[in-house]
Parts: sequence; structure tokens; C-alpha cells
Amino acid sequence: MCAHWLKTPTVTSASSVVVGHPLDTVKTRLQAGNSYRNTLHCILTIYRKETVAGFFKGMSFPLASITVYNSLVFGFFSNAQRLISKYRYGDEREDCGLLDLALASGLTGFVSVGLGAPVDLVKIRLQMQTQTVVAENLQLAGNPAGGGNLQLRALAVADQRLYRGPLHCVSSILRTEGLQGLYRGAGAMLLRDIPGYTLYFIPYTVLCGLLSPDGRSSAHPASICLAGGLAGSISWVTATPADVLKSRMQADAQLHRKYSGVLHCIRHSYRTEGLQVFFRGAAVNAIRGFPMSATMFLTYELSLKFFRSF
Repeated sequence: MCAHWLKTPTVTSASSVVVGHPLDTVKTRLQAGNSYRNTLHCILTIYRKETVAGFFKGMSFPLASITVYNSLVFGFFSNAQRLISKYRYGDEREDCGLLDLALASGLTGFVSVGLGAPVDLVKIRLQMQTQTVVAENLQLAGNPAGGGNLQLRALAVADQRLYRGPLHCVSSILRTEGLQGLYRGAGAMLLRDIPGYTLYFIPYTVLCGLLSPDGRSSAHPASICLAGGLAGSISWVTATPADVLKSRMQADAQLHRKYSGVLHCIRHSYRTEGLQVFFRGAAVNAIRGFPMSATMFLTYELSLKFFRSF
């Protein structure tokens, strides 16, 4: 399946972000924080304290950049398949085998971090802007060596946000942490996306092949949704441990720095919260991955069929 992803319209990308962002916020809060007992408690807490708007925090930056991101990712994946087919079989139109798909997917995951890491970092910093987090940051910043606490008088904490929006977030990070600050957590993101994209494209390709065995007719829309949704769930569940590391490192702002690197994050998280911490948000990832990927693949396939009709 050497798809022409660059032809996918903007609505494909935007719809997947809108569908998945509320659960993405829940997933991020569960992984990067420790003030929620479980998924339901997290959802209810966000709704009570922040209303429905709380679930859409940090969505504007991914929404604005997702078309470019998907053009890069899926365009690279498509071209990588063609180059591999041309090199191995002498014909770029030759169908890719599973090993070919694995190589193209892994390379795509590597390339995706270049654009995806800053976008995810800004999104997570905005998603984690809650009263609890801001108060913790202020307390830690005011902790003297003797162990005293900064007295947080009747602060209007809701107005003490570090970032006013995505552009202010980017400028603040560049000013305080430099360009490398935008790539904090990129190592963990590589650990997530290289195997994650492999377990995203291969299941979808295999399932679509099973649902259209003649190789010519396109699968039924319901089959595309099923194949895409299952591929998304498989990919996100298996990527959860690395996703936890990425979320924690990217939420780890300059004012509240806990982790010096990926290995330190692994050791600190395991020592303080046990092995189960690396599977935090796995159920949310599975649920969120299905509609997001089903929406993405269905809209893509229908759009591709539309373009080919001309």
C-alpha cells in the first residue's frame, strides 16, 4: 500500500485531532500527574474544576500544525515505500512486504519527531496548566534549603498561569530554555514513535489486505474504520510505557524540573510509583486510538477515492 498521503485534505487531520483531544488531555493528566485515583476520577475532576473547556486545553497548536505534520509523516512513509520497492525489486510500484513496511514505518517514526516533539511539548505544557500544578511549582520554587515553605496566600491561582497560549508558551520556552527546550522529551518520543508507527501501518495494511483480498477493490468504509481503529489501538497501547516517559519529561517545566534525562525519569518513576506507572493511561490510549485512527484512515481513503475519480 504505497499511499499518496499528501493529497489528504485538511479536514482529515483536523477531525482526528478534535475527536481524540479530550481523551488525550485525560491521558496526559494521568501520565504526568499523580493527583488522580483513576481515569473516571480524572475525568470528573477536570469537568468539575475546568468544565468542558478543560478537555480541550492545548488543542489549538496541534490543530494548526496537524496538516503539515501529517503531510510530512505520511508523505515520507509513502516515498520511503517507493524507494525501498525500487531498490529491492527494481520497480517502485511493486507491493511492499512486511519487512519493507517495518523499515519504512520505523524511519517515519524517526523523522516524525523533528516536528512532532515541539508540538507535543507545547500541547502538554498547556494541558498541564492546572491550579494544582501551578501551586506545586510555586511551592517548590519557594522552598529554601532549610525546608521552609513559600506561603501561598490567597493567590488567584487560576490567573497565575505560566503560559497565556501556544505562541506565548513557545516564546517562553525559547527564552528560558533555548531551542533545545522545545525538544525536551524527544528521546522518549523516539522510543515511542519508531515502534509505534511500525505497529500502526502494518496492522492497518494487513487488515485492509484481508478485507480486500483481490488487491484492487477498496475495502468497505466499515472495514476501513475497523482496520484503522484496531491499528490505532494496537499502536497506542504498545507505546504506552514510552508515552508515559515522554509526557512526564515534556510536562517537566523549568520551574519544576524533576528529571535529568530519560534514564533518570525511568528510575525515578519506578522507584517512587512502581512498575504500574508505565502503564498509566493505557486504557485511555486504547479507547482514544480507535476513533482517532478510524477517522483518519476513513477520511483519507474516501478522499483518495475522490481524487482518483478525476
